[in-house]
Amino acid sequence: MRFEAGQRIVFIGDSITDCGRRDVRAPYGDGYMSLVRALITARFPDVPLTWVNRGVSGNTVRDLAARWDRDAVAERPDWLVVMIGINDVWRAFTGQPEHAVPLEEYEATLRTLLRRAVDATGCRLLLAGPYLIEPDRTEPQRAQSDRYAAAMAELATEFGAPLVAAQEAFDAVLAVSPPALWADDRVHPDLPGHAVLAEAFLRVITG
Repeated sequence: MRFEAGQRIVFIGDSITDCGRRDVRAPYGDGYMSLVRALITARFPDVPLTWVNRGVSGNTVRDLAARWDRDAVAERPDWLVVMIGINDVWRAFTGQPEHAVPLEEYEATLRTLLRRAVDATGCRLLLAGPYLIEPDRTEPQRAQSDRYAAAMAELATEFGAPLVAAQEAFDAVLAVSPPALWADDRVHPDLPGHAVLAEAFLRVITG
């Protein structure tokens, strides 16, 4: 396993990471992050870890930048797990183009934030790109999401960080099942959808 006893694991991202962690589901939420924590704890009870969820619903990389020093750097992570990009794309397809983040800004902002965290804390990075629970790769939002996921993959290579390929995880199940089995809106998974994400994270963390 990549994590070592005594390490602090900080997850940061949008609603997919948040999942109620700031209110009724405090402190971990009830999504993939909580599942990852539970399963790692169950599999490795001799490896004590501190888990922190800093997801905030609706966030783009612009929002991460505004809270990065407080919610990422100041947390002093040993591992910083970053999953962001869905809203950066989605806003352009939900009548809020002014809140969408262009690809070049997305990549440049993330690069700056990741470098700041690594330089300030010495943390390791674990990155996950955006996804859309849509099997048609030519569908406009899916095609755009794939471009942002590719940018995240490039940053993972640049920083020598493990990458969780969230889109590939959903593509595997979409090959044999409809999108509605995993999410009503192609974005916010129900529990089985979060389990798909958790399994993808576990393969990278424990592989």
